[in-house]
This record gives sequence, structure tokens and C-alpha cells, in this order.
Amino acid sequence: MEISLSNVKSDFEGFNQLIALLQKTKDCAFGEIEVDLAGVTWFEANMCAPFGAILYKVSRELNSVRVTNVHGKLENILLRNGFLSNYGRAVIPDRQGTTIKYKRLETKDARFFGSHIDDLLTKSGIPKMSTGLFKKFRESIFEIFSNAVIHSETKLGIFSCGQVFPNKHRLDFSIADLGMGIRQNVRQNADLDLTAEEAINWALEGKNTTKKGPIPGGLGLKLLREFIELNKGRIQIVSDKGYWDFSNGESQTRGFLHPFPGTVVNIEINTADERSYCLASEINPKNIF
Repeated sequence: MEISLSNVKSDFEGFNQLIALLQKTKDCAFGEIEVDLAGVTWFEANMCAPFGAILYKVSRELNSVRVTNVHGKLENILLRNGFLSNYGRAVIPDRQGTTIKYKRLETKDARFFGSHIDDLLTKSGIPKMSTGLFKKFRESIFEIFSNAVIHSETKLGIFSCGQVFPNKHRLDFSIADLGMGIRQNVRQNADLDLTAEEAINWALEGKNTTKKGPIPGGLGLKLLREFIELNKGRIQIVSDKGYWDFSNGESQTRGFLHPFPGTVVNIEINTADERSYCLASEINPKNIF
């Protein structure tokens, strides 16, 4: 089976195209799947996380998966970030320093994900943060990984990738899992029967969590959302049939015809932001005036 893709961006249509790829292959087993990128001139590299997750799921049905006709700048990027090394190609050095490597991690690989976050936070363009906020920001991103481990109950690993877009003043970082999804998790653990879009909105409220025990949940995405609003960046969440997009202080939701088989969180940081940030608790009232 041959499947052709067109340009893939971090938007509704980009995710919809990847979901469509899964739909076309859902009944394939012991087959040969060729994903043809000949018509792709632009592929936002952070989208390698959900792309890789879907291709991995397809391969688990004992299909042979090939990614073909990758040329020009796209080939260079996907060689530098290591994505094509999963399809028989060698990694080349990232001399520009703009990639955050494509990784598939097992759920037990928390320390490796920690180093992945450190790679993200050392990229040029990350706004200046106080020590306290930097620690909380790192914890918030790590909580997305923890959520993928604890809530999704994925057995197929966690996928991540990022990219700095210097000309667009953006840094995008995506985390994808192949677990149960937010809707099913909320239904199972909070006894709420919500649509996929409603479940994402529910999970984004700081006070809401499906975690059990004394460890609070739900605060990581809340802090990220508050920072992204000030930074004029963007957050996207895809889970099941739900798509949630937050930018310019407003959130929008849409629904896909078919589900994504897990959850994706994409964080987009505005690297043109030259302001410095700190936690409200770190402000000394005596230094305001």
C-alpha cells in the first residue's frame, strides 16, 4: 500500500492528515506500507512525534513501513533530528543547533526524558526565567510525560520531537503517546461522560485531576497555559477526536471525524519575546517602586 502526504503543519489539518493515514492502514497486517513524501515541501519537525507514533502503531501490526522520497531541506531536517534513522538512514550532525531530537521512550525512561527537557530549555530564544519559574516550567513539561505514563497507560512508548524555527521566531516541542486518551481516562477515573473536546477542557482546569492519592495533578498544563498566554505562544492538544488550540489568549476546539489513538501535546514558545519572567511568589513588594 502506498500513501502520499502533503505538507504537514502543527494545525488541525496537519493532525487530520496523520489520522487519515492511520485510518487507511487500520485493516493492514503483514503488509508493506510505503509513506511517500514526494509532494511534501514543508513538514514541521515537531510533528515527527505524532507521525512517528502512528507509524510505530502501524508497524506493530507486523507491517513493514517505509518512508520514501524525502528530499531537499526536509531530508536534511529529518536526518538531523534522527527521525529517518528509524527507516534505514544515518543521522547527520545538527550544526545549526535547531533540532530537538526525535525520541521514542519507554515509560520507565523518566531520566532520559529529563535530559530531553534540558535540551529543549537550553535552546536559544527561550525567554529569561527566574530560578523558581525555570524549575516549575521544567516540572510542568515533565508532568506531561508523567501524565502519558500514568493516565494513558500506554504500552507502546512515548514519542517526542522539537524544532526551532528561527525565521518564524518559534520553538515547538511535541509529546505524543498511544494510550487511552483524555476522554476515556476522565470517563474511567472521574466518572464523567464528556465529548473528547469537553474532556480536554475539563483536564485543563487546574483543580481537576484524575490522579489518585496525595500528589496533586492538573497544575502543570495550567502553569504552561498561563506562561504561553503572556509569551504570546501557543498550545495544542489532540486526544481521541478532540482538538484544542490556545493562542492569543483564546482557546478553540474542533472535532475530528476519526480519533487519534492517544494524546498529543504541542507547546509553541514565542522566541521573539525578550521579557523576563518570574513567579508571583518571587516578587518582593519593596522592589516594585
